[in-house]
Amino acid sequence: MPETTASKAPKRKPASKATAASSSNADEAKTKFAKAIEEAKAGAQALGKEAHDRADSYREQFRGKAEDWQSQAKQYGDQAKVKATELAVEGKAKTTEAISSLSKLVSENASTIDERFGVKYGDYARKAASSMQSAADKLDAKDIDQLGEDAREFVRKSPGLAIGMAAVAGFVVARLFRGSKD
Repeated sequence: MPETTASKAPKRKPASKATAASSSNADEAKTKFAKAIEEAKAGAQALGKEAHDRADSYREQFRGKAEDWQSQAKQYGDQAKVKATELAVEGKAKTTEAISSLSKLVSENASTIDERFGVKYGDYARKAASSMQSAADKLDAKDIDQLGEDAREFVRKSPGLAIGMAAVAGFVVARLFRGSKD
């Protein structure tokens, strides 16, 4: 048995050399790992900087597009306002003309009403024609802004009546469109 112990002792010496080699390999692995970590950190920082730069670039592009869209929307709004004003002026002129024409028609037929129904009813027709002509003249004298303000004031004073008139107008328009489909 003594030979066995003697044979084991020389093997231990190389084991301590293996431990030293293993220790230097571990140090080398730690160094390589540390370098890899540093490279990863540097890469992450570079990616972060690139992402930040791209985000800034996209942000600037978006701001530019947003400003373009905003200016286009403003242009469209201005165009719509001009067109709406033109249509309102045209509608006002047509309404004034229609009321005036109806006034003339009633006035011209007042003598016929005198003959058929009596002077009293003819006078009612003349008064109605005069009132219609007066309303047409007042409507023609006002500009669109004044009419809008008058409408707002009317709604403030009589909201129930305004809602009722809007409902009746909506009903009439619906009947007109329904009648045109049949």
